Amino acid sequence: MDTNQIAYTANERAPAVPQWLNKGDNAWQMTASTLVGIQSMPGLVILYASIVKKKWAVNSAFMALYAFAAVLICWVLVCYRMAFGDELLPFWGKGAPALGQKYLVIRARVPESRHRVTTDRYETTEPFFPMASLVYFQFTFAAITLILLAGSVLGRMNIKAWMAFVPLWLIFSYTVGAFSLWGGGFLYHWGVIDYSGGYVIHLSSGIAGLTAAYWVGPRLKSDRERFPPNNVLLMLAGAGLLWMGWSGFNGGAPYAANIDSSIAVLNTNVCAATSLLVWTSLDVVFFGKPSVIGAVQGMMTGLVCITPGAGLVQPWAAIVMGMLSGSIPWVSMMILHKKCSWLQQVDDTLGVFHTHAVAGLLGGLLTGLLAEPDLCRLILPRETRGAVYGGNGGVQFVKQIVAALFVIAWNVASTTIILLVIRLFIPLRMPDNQLEIGDDAVHGEEAYALWGDGEKYDPTKHGWHTSSYSEVTAPSRFVDGARGVTISL
Repeated sequence: MDTNQIAYTANERAPAVPQWLNKGDNAWQMTASTLVGIQSMPGLVILYASIVKKKWAVNSAFMALYAFAAVLICWVLVCYRMAFGDELLPFWGKGAPALGQKYLVIRARVPESRHRVTTDRYETTEPFFPMASLVYFQFTFAAITLILLAGSVLGRMNIKAWMAFVPLWLIFSYTVGAFSLWGGGFLYHWGVIDYSGGYVIHLSSGIAGLTAAYWVGPRLKSDRERFPPNNVLLMLAGAGLLWMGWSGFNGGAPYAANIDSSIAVLNTNVCAATSLLVWTSLDVVFFGKPSVIGAVQGMMTGLVCITPGAGLVQPWAAIVMGMLSGSIPWVSMMILHKKCSWLQQVDDTLGVFHTHAVAGLLGGLLTGLLAEPDLCRLILPRETRGAVYGGNGGVQFVKQIVAALFVIAWNVASTTIILLVIRLFIPLRMPDNQLEIGDDAVHGEEAYALWGDGEKYDPTKHGWHTSSYSEVTAPSRFVDGARGVTISL
């Protein structure tokens, strides 16, 4: 290296490091994006594959895997700028690609809408990283929303209908909520708080999931009556990835490695742990045994509940939110669900309505009560406080209610219309003969090589116990005694 090169290296900024770029913030944003991505792939892929009946393991995992890939392509082609671009309508941005070099290397701006409110304090909080980091970070949120929604229709939705549903719902439902609350839309300007997706992600996925479950129809009667997880330990591995990844989910929301990010990560874990313990305690009190699946549900409701206010409430408030998120969704799932005939008719496979819609709504309302003024001042563009802190806090609580009603109404309407249109071309529910068999009928693959649901292990038909080469290589068949169905292996 000559003297001129050394001088350039020592004294000049490389073109890849512009004056406005903060390497620490950019590194944290990419790390947070990866953590959120891991929640879906492989986190929810593993959790879904493990928590369902073993004949649906492959199908459930594939629904999540497909959604992750399909959302990314739709996101960069048009959807990112529908959610964070220039305003088209008060609740929707102008769709355009986010693929060009000139667009992706500029400093990120949140929101991108030209109609946003500008204040001196807000201008200082613009991210110090490139648009490319923001596009990918927000993609991981969009992807997990579709994958959470899938939990309501596992075990019977036609995979071809799901493949059509994912891009349509992303375009006509998710982008509306994201723009309205985060991208400079009317709810953002009104001052509604959704720190990291309690409404945009969880309330919307829970309501849309329940709506989709209604239109798709139920699982087979035998599957609804008995639907044991096929691998509880692997389910816990997926749940662990979901929990740990949530540090990026809420820690990345301030778009900086700052004080508020640290508060959000601490509150996230405190609330999740509290909720898990409360849910487990209720299981012991009312059912006599601690349920591992119940513990996972309690963990999830805690994570969901804290999300809309993770960086805006004090840790004592996170404990209060955890206590309520471990009890109120428990009551809605274990008691109210069984007393409501309509909820009994709608087959929400994993109870996404309770774990995400109820918990997300609860979190949004509690944020309207418990948002601490000094913490709000760290990142919000205007003076904001929860109702318990007086002032305009009561108005804030009303705003949270109105925003929730908008999200609920839009998701019911958009999900219904999308599915009715798809139904004109593709059946929403698998035919009964596929529902009887599961993965092998739908994908020609099974999660476990030796045997499927219910048949007895026969050493003369499986593996190295076979007596001849032809017996080893020829496809064997068994009769499922529980249903009288002949299934190929």
